[in-house]
Amino acid sequence: MNSFWSGIGLRLAATGLFGVMNLFVRLASFDAPTGQIVFWRSSVALIPIVLYLIWRKEFPRALRTKRPLGHLKRSTYGCISMFLAFVSLAYLPLALATALGFLAPLILIPVAIITLRENPGWLVIGATIGGFAGVFLMLWPTLSTPGLDHNTLIGIGAGVAFAVTTAFAKVQIKALTTTEPSGTIAFYFAVICSIGGLLTIPFGWAPLSMNSLVFLMGAGLTGGLAHIAMTEALARAPASTLSAFEYTAMIWAIILDLVVFGVLPAPVSLMGGVLIVLAAALVMFNDQIIALVARAFRKSGQTADSPAE
Repeated sequence: MNSFWSGIGLRLAATGLFGVMNLFVRLASFDAPTGQIVFWRSSVALIPIVLYLIWRKEFPRALRTKRPLGHLKRSTYGCISMFLAFVSLAYLPLALATALGFLAPLILIPVAIITLRENPGWLVIGATIGGFAGVFLMLWPTLSTPGLDHNTLIGIGAGVAFAVTTAFAKVQIKALTTTEPSGTIAFYFAVICSIGGLLTIPFGWAPLSMNSLVFLMGAGLTGGLAHIAMTEALARAPASTLSAFEYTAMIWAIILDLVVFGVLPAPVSLMGGVLIVLAAALVMFNDQIIALVARAFRKSGQTADSPAE
């Protein structure tokens, strides 16, 4: 039970850190191409990851692995997902790009059931579907606008593709955590994504201003910390349960859009955000709700069976 709740706490912390990372990525995207951002985000992330391994007294021992192909497969999915996410962030407001990412938990539920043989229960599935409805409300003002511009369509397409690759990447993380330490997974992911970013040099990198450098380093540091927290969370609790807590990222996205860019979602989008948070709360108290309903049914059954006076 303690492990389960610590997994939820770590997932919430990871969500907040990823929200700040997304802000840094969007700010950096005004000057730097996506491949350059991926390199900085991944290479700088190695700093907190290595410090984490040293703190756990696992460095350099944790770099040894018996599953190099597993790390390559997981990192490939994750690297593609990162590229797509950063393209989406470059073309869309934080809240809208984040809303598209929420398609991943809905995709993750059947993937986790089939590949990990998890049984999330009816309440978790229902809450996840409710969260997806909230995502639809978030997207509605944009989708209902006549004549969507080219950049918005690119951002939406990249966001949907990001959701699909993210679902498969998380399944790979969960599979690796059965034998691999979380720090090892995070380390090899950062290394492989750094290489992926370097491969984009021939397509052109931009000269960096001091502000851009700060944004890129900020994205790397917060991304590294978030990745460690997320991997540790997946090692402690079922992927299908943790998926609904990703919806709290919408709170971060709305706040950061408002504070930094002065953008506030339409009322219908805010309603979607509320629905998303309620879905996460239902999953958080899944066991307590089911136990309460079961007790209520038992009491009603006992009352019906008791003889009338």
